[in-house]
Amino acid sequence: MSHSDQFFMRDPWVYDPQTPKAAPRDTHLGFDTRALHTGFDPAETVAPFRSFVPPIVQSMTFPYENFAEIPCPVYGRTRTPTNTVLEERLAALEGGEACVTAGSGSQALFNLIFTIARPGDNVVTSLNIFGEGYKQAATIFPERCNIDFRFVEAPADPAAWGELMDERTKVVWIETPSNPTLFVTDIAAVAEVAHAKGVPLMVDNTTATAALQQPMALGADIVLLSLTKFLAGNATVIGGAIVGPEPLVEDIRWNTTEFLGSVVPPQDAFLMLQYLETLGMRMLRHSSNSQSVAAYLAAHPKVGRVNYTGLEDHPQHALASRQMCAHGGLISFVAPGGMAGAAKLINGFRLICHAVTFGTSRSICMHPATITHEHMTPEERAAVGIDDGLIRLSVGLEDPADIMADLEQALQAI
Repeated sequence: MSHSDQFFMRDPWVYDPQTPKAAPRDTHLGFDTRALHTGFDPAETVAPFRSFVPPIVQSMTFPYENFAEIPCPVYGRTRTPTNTVLEERLAALEGGEACVTAGSGSQALFNLIFTIARPGDNVVTSLNIFGEGYKQAATIFPERCNIDFRFVEAPADPAAWGELMDERTKVVWIETPSNPTLFVTDIAAVAEVAHAKGVPLMVDNTTATAALQQPMALGADIVLLSLTKFLAGNATVIGGAIVGPEPLVEDIRWNTTEFLGSVVPPQDAFLMLQYLETLGMRMLRHSSNSQSVAAYLAAHPKVGRVNYTGLEDHPQHALASRQMCAHGGLISFVAPGGMAGAAKLINGFRLICHAVTFGTSRSICMHPATITHEHMTPEERAAVGIDDGLIRLSVGLEDPADIMADLEQALQAI
């Protein structure tokens, strides 16, 4: 009997570029409709809960009907009914076959790499990745698991990605647009290079979300998400997810998550389902507000470089405009006076909050060089444009005039 014939055991996923992609769920529905309906139909899902919204099933274990029939879900460490609705909805929004959630975006990344890679294997990525992911790539996996991470020095050149791949490369990982400098990687071009080498492509879609960017439609095989950011949108939930082929998702679920735990709890899954219902509308408002704020900052005499893909002078503006239907809610800009100037500016904000996250309904800022990307060497930060004066600004849903007024009063004081 193979592992696949048993309930608790799954065969490891093996990437085959020749395998046709499974049809994503609910493709006959529009994005906003999927955000409201996928995974739960109050007209059909009436037993045992007659509810208009998905119920919170708080139980951590689920009874057997009889000795031979194992329930699914069976134990809350792998999934719950509420969590299952969330996973189905996230997969539908990304255009993927299946989804497995995790306790955070960082945990989702860890679970993926821990599942598909073995000592001696490698992952190809770049320095344009989120800070906690860089820490995993630079030290945690190489030192503790003997898994090597190779950083492409010219990520704008698709061929440069292929030069670092070999027979032990398990996945190519890109984050686009990147946090915090908004570097844009050509998903379709890198997918073509990776697939020619027989390697799957993973795209971190946290910054744009599926509302603005569809990596799988551009050739990606796997999508990494932090639910904590724009997907939740209000700094009340921590979670992460991997969307991809069902055999990979179930490999992660049963061969890693089952033993490591760290799942999205039922109440958080319930909240995420409510937040996803307005994702499309929220991302358009974040984008329009950010466009106004970025234009204001770009014209300000005290502001240095402004990173926002919606600005026409952004190096990858044309590429971003092809890959995304709007440019999102994340900006970064260089304050005058280096780190001291950035500190003074941040301390001068009255409306904009200084805290460690992004993608909230309220405008929020932080200093990457001393917080999220402090693990990078100064040379690595310089290579990707993380200056000592760089401030990451997540533009919220306030009236844009109020956001710009707060920036103006703080800038006038330095």
